[in-house]
Amino acid sequence: MIRCLLIEDDAVNAKFVQQALEKHGYAVTWAADGASALDLLLAQDWSLVVLDRMLPKGFDGLSLLTTIRSMSKSYPVLVLSALSGLDDRVRGLNAGGDDYLIKPFALPELLARVDALVRRYSSSQKTENNTEIRVGDLHIDLISAKVERAGQPILLQPKELQLLIYFIKNKNQIVTRSMLLEQVWGYRFEPNTNLTDVQISRLRNKIDKPFEQAFIHTVRGVGYRFVYEP
Repeated sequence: MIRCLLIEDDAVNAKFVQQALEKHGYAVTWAADGASALDLLLAQDWSLVVLDRMLPKGFDGLSLLTTIRSMSKSYPVLVLSALSGLDDRVRGLNAGGDDYLIKPFALPELLARVDALVRRYSSSQKTENNTEIRVGDLHIDLISAKVERAGQPILLQPKELQLLIYFIKNKNQIVTRSMLLEQVWGYRFEPNTNLTDVQISRLRNKIDKPFEQAFIHTVRGVGYRFVYEP
């Protein structure tokens, strides 16, 4: 069963989203405020969290998101917000969101996005024939989702880990933004945002910036390449 935590203070909107997700096959728990949501987030594991950015009683959704990410909670999070500016979307992703959907939204798009998040997150947890990946001084434990480089632990959020694994599987090849959107996010269209650039910048700051050798390189006007030559 796919377990979803819906954090939304507006009862009408919450009921609408909850019913849609349940008809779609999700088991949904609703939290109407940040305090009760935090208790549920810390107490249980979730397949997906749908988080309204504006919450009552002094709670900001992004502050809540930052808190749970700092405690290594890695379940995928879709942020819902009426704040549609580029800076708002970037802040949502930088706080730890895996996707950002602007209100009002079309129900089919919401369902498509949550399906993509769950599918990609589940895929990143599968070990296939191996339980680890090693590329130079970079080590990924696929069972625990722990990442190290040169012996230093690196905390990656689910989308960052999925990006890294995709890059490694296609190392030394050019991958375009469209390829990343389709293979990592599950989109069959290119949204009018810099979603991939923001997430890749965050990933590079963690796995490349502190170290002498960079793995991820920009191919100007085309996309990116993960470069590794033994």
